This record gives sequence, structure tokens and C-alpha cells, in this order.
Amino acid sequence: MTGAPPKVKITYCAECGYEPQTLELARALMLEFGSRLAGIELIPWDSGTFDVSLDGQLLHSMRREGGFPDNDKIKKAVRAHLTV
Repeated sequence: MTGAPPKVKITYCAECGYEPQTLELARALMLEFGSRLAGIELIPWDSGTFDVSLDGQLLHSMRREGGFPDNDKIKKAVRAHLTV
């Protein structure tokens, strides 16, 4: 990895009650990567949103892929980014 550590952003629908999935993913990322991330930002939103991005690159969109992301798939993408 070159440069600053990456930042993960999780935008979720607070009105929909997506907090459990959001916190589960954030916890999985914290346990896996810890201080190798610059941060994990949780953004409450609406409209059925659940998006996960890494340094501005969209890794998962509920509207695009449907459903919630597989935590292992997100961790794999972050791991790949860290080894670049």
C-alpha cells in the first residue's frame, strides 16, 4: 500500500433499521484491519440505502447488487487495496 491508509464509508438507511448490518460490517472490518484503516465512517441516510465505499470507490450498492454485502467480499476488497 502506498500513501495514507484507506477509509471505508458505510451509508445505510437508518429509517429501515439497517443498524445491525452496519455495525456487524464495521466490527468485522475493525477486527480484521484495525489501524491499517484511516477510519470507518457510518453515515445514516434514508431511501433503502446500503452502500460501502473504499476511498471513494463503491464496493457495494444495495440498489446495484441488491441486498446486503457479504462481509467476506468487502474484507477481500479492502485486503486487495491494502496490498497494492
